Amino acid sequence: MLKRLLVFTVAAVFVISCGTAGDDEVKTILSRQTVRFTEPPSRIPAPYSVDAPLMGNGFTGAAIGGGPDELVFYLARNDFWRLKSAHDETYPAVLGHVRLAMPEMEGASYQVDQSLYDATTVGHFVKGGKSVLMETYMPATRDLLVISLSAEGKEPVEGSVALEPADTEVPFPGIREAGITPDGISYITRAFEDTSVEIPTKAAAAMLAKTGTDGSFTLRPGKPMTIVCAFSSNFKSDDCLQTVIDNLITVGGLRQARPSSSCSSRPIRVNSRRASSCRRRIREEHERWWREYWEKSYVSIPDPDIERQYYVSLYGMACCSRDPDFPPPLFGTWITQEPPWWMADYHLNYNFMAPFYALYSANRLEQADTYDAPILASIPIGEFYSDKVCGIPGGIMLPVGIGPLGIETTRWSDRMEQLHGEWRANGNIEKGGMFWGQKSNSAYAVVNLAMRFYHTWDKEYAAKVYPFVKGVATFWEDYLTREDDRYVIYNDAIHEGTVGTMNPIASLGLVRMVFDTASDMSELLGVDEDKRSVWQERRTHLADFPLQEDDERMVFRYTEKGVAWWPDNTLGLQHVYPAGQVGLASDPDLLQVAWNTVDAMRRWNDFNGTNSFFPAAVRVGYPADSIYTHLKEYSLHTYGNGFQKDNPHGDENWSTVPNTINEMMCMGHQDIVRIFQGWPKDKDASFHQIRVEGAFLVSASIKDGVVGEVTIVSEKGRPLTLLDPWTGEYIHLETVPGETYKFGPK
Repeated sequence: MLKRLLVFTVAAVFVISCGTAGDDEVKTILSRQTVRFTEPPSRIPAPYSVDAPLMGNGFTGAAIGGGPDELVFYLARNDFWRLKSAHDETYPAVLGHVRLAMPEMEGASYQVDQSLYDATTVGHFVKGGKSVLMETYMPATRDLLVISLSAEGKEPVEGSVALEPADTEVPFPGIREAGITPDGISYITRAFEDTSVEIPTKAAAAMLAKTGTDGSFTLRPGKPMTIVCAFSSNFKSDDCLQTVIDNLITVGGLRQARPSSSCSSRPIRVNSRRASSCRRRIREEHERWWREYWEKSYVSIPDPDIERQYYVSLYGMACCSRDPDFPPPLFGTWITQEPPWWMADYHLNYNFMAPFYALYSANRLEQADTYDAPILASIPIGEFYSDKVCGIPGGIMLPVGIGPLGIETTRWSDRMEQLHGEWRANGNIEKGGMFWGQKSNSAYAVVNLAMRFYHTWDKEYAAKVYPFVKGVATFWEDYLTREDDRYVIYNDAIHEGTVGTMNPIASLGLVRMVFDTASDMSELLGVDEDKRSVWQERRTHLADFPLQEDDERMVFRYTEKGVAWWPDNTLGLQHVYPAGQVGLASDPDLLQVAWNTVDAMRRWNDFNGTNSFFPAAVRVGYPADSIYTHLKEYSLHTYGNGFQKDNPHGDENWSTVPNTINEMMCMGHQDIVRIFQGWPKDKDASFHQIRVEGAFLVSASIKDGVVGEVTIVSEKGRPLTLLDPWTGEYIHLETVPGETYKFGPK
């Protein structure tokens, strides 16, 4: 037993905020992690992930391309899509660009630094006696982009700035508009509003800068220049163009906001003092938001490369994931070229889920909760296919791709029949839906709902998502086939296009997870008691995970009948993670098979599944030193913005490092809190408020191989089982909501 157990009640504000000491600590950690770009990006514009500095406020994103002589800010929004339920006809679109030209700076040195702590990007460009300093940020609390320029050398610098509409012509240019108001506010709009789309969309941007009528300017030493852009869409405003103009009138210190007809009114004077005061307040709000964001949870890691990737990943998700109705698409908010690969949609066979994996343990629920809206909006789609394809009314079975607002991005069309008619002939299209033979997409969609639920035990959240979870459970309840004393899965592909396989191992894990989640939610909500027994009966008798022999040891088989192995991807381990069906408390024989499979696969830098492979390795107790070494190699194989080199996929890889580190430091799997059990004992480290299953926030440190005091905040008062990090015994404790528990060594 422990020598001491301290219990005391704390105010809610203490649980939420670390106070001054915490702010100082996380500021010190983040100050080590300024991200530096020393040459212009070469992978932008591109229809896939870019290598450029990235900024965003969770709604609008800007990727900085080009060199010192012509910097281009590529602008996109999470809520600006072309929306039509047809394959290759719906995707997030480019809004436009801010082009900042300074021809005299051609050949200048290039250095762009991003301070993660306050989300500020600073560029230094030097050529002889000419030197330009650029400081830019996207305010966290306003839909704006602010760019400040100053000449730091002895000589002035000539330049020009322009707000340009998207220059794409294919496949669907939309309706574009550009102009300038009498007081010098430039604006652009782009819209998809004709009868070819199902849901009209429109986005607008406006720019205010003190320039000539042609956008020209002269930077003189000691006289900085500020450029401000504002953004909106038809989902945020009834008149998004007028909204962005009015926002700039306020931010720019113009005398008064004009009525909706004012685009043709006469110029009005600028109140510089008012503009400066407004921008100062915006900057203070921005810095406060980011300070509170970092305080929610943080870690200290001895390896600077791993630590950098940890925080770059969380920075990226903060920049692109705050819109409650429009989560980030496949490449985040940074769509720079059309059409984006895979239409940058919400791919449901792991891609859409993966970016969010780390956010639950990292206690970033605002960013995590954006995942839910398109999943819940897809319920009618799933019910249609469950009924029409499988004859299961009331169930939910989803195709491979969806978009926002109930749009189905992979719906078969006449256009696709002409381009890829063989897909239908090969059995990949069912009732107009693209499934690639997989029935598991809707079960996969439950993964993040389950993570959010078990990490918070939030009853209101459970009520919101339970209809979807219940529908998926209903589908699998009827789809399973009873054979003797077990339930089996027929005609469910493990890999895209492997039509007709039996008992794919990923589905066997996901279905178990679905039944558990549906049962626990129904019990918390006090509904569907009769369904619980059915779901648990199915779960109890579901077929075992298929096995095979590899090098005289047992490993998992991808299917019971069909595909045995695959040279890449991590589908053979996704029942371990993210489905969570194998862990350190599992049957030792099963755990050994899982360990062997990790050792046989070694997918440390896989094109698709690294984001699940690393946490799976931690979950089964693979050597911590090996995981740490591979995690460093992984962290070095990135662009400055954290995207993986030579991998076209985007934000899905941002979960890998923070998720793995959090699992290594503090694992809450299988209702047991384990402190530094998966961590190299020779690495000093600490963590603050990692969120684990059971709605606990945990803080601890390790030094010279010895774990220090452990602090656990119980949000919901659920039972706590802690593996004593000093004796190896299990401590069981009934907790009280809102209380903090401290544990120390004997």
